[in-house]
Amino acid sequence: MLQQLRTHGCSGHAGTAAPLRVSAELNAAAVQWSHGRSLRSAIAASGYREDQSAGLHVSGSAVAVRDAIVERLCRMLTDAAFRDTGLLQRGQDLWIVLAAPFAAPAPGAAASVSDDVLQLVNAARRQGHVCGSVRYPPASPLRLSEPLTRAAQSHADDMLSKGYFEHAGSDGSTPAQRVAASGYRYRRVGENIALGPESAQEVVRGWLASPGHCQNIMDATFLDIGIAYAVSSSGQPRIYWVQDFAQAR
Repeated sequence: MLQQLRTHGCSGHAGTAAPLRVSAELNAAAVQWSHGRSLRSAIAASGYREDQSAGLHVSGSAVAVRDAIVERLCRMLTDAAFRDTGLLQRGQDLWIVLAAPFAAPAPGAAASVSDDVLQLVNAARRQGHVCGSVRYPPASPLRLSEPLTRAAQSHADDMLSKGYFEHAGSDGSTPAQRVAASGYRYRRVGENIALGPESAQEVVRGWLASPGHCQNIMDATFLDIGIAYAVSSSGQPRIYWVQDFAQAR
């Protein structure tokens, strides 16, 4: 029933071709939820790492269950981001859990992800871009710098470990100080940070939509870039991104 409604749509929501995956963790969460635990805490206790979740507890005939799903769960059921489900049936009682997984890149994918970010940034520079109300002409491509990447990584790691989101480091350091500590001799420095995006495409799209971040990307005086992210391996799903821009002396 769930897959059919997901595919064909319901309650004015178009269907999606992406099938639901049955998750052992969400099945376990449904059991805990049925025992009186809150849905959010049940999902957390199961070990499933979610971006979003929704649930429905319904009792009755198959028709009543279908009607309840259509009325209360259809928007999430037809949303392709909600990829996983867990179910528990006990007599005529049914517990349904839907969730969108935390799908941030693994730390081991840093080289590939950084390359994706660099390609997207340089595509914007190559074409020119409007940042807020200012049109920036095409600029030369940025070069990936190991020292700048070290500076970016140190700040991303620090924000993750200390649980903050600021350009100032937990030790009071500025972006320029971190760049200098990396060994890069700079003339000018800029920095972009982001919290939450789970792909290179999403984070660059967000930066380009923000005038100040976009201006750093399009600044023709910047020639080098460092790119890094830090992602939590347990507990609350979090991912921090840092771009450090610089012009060498």
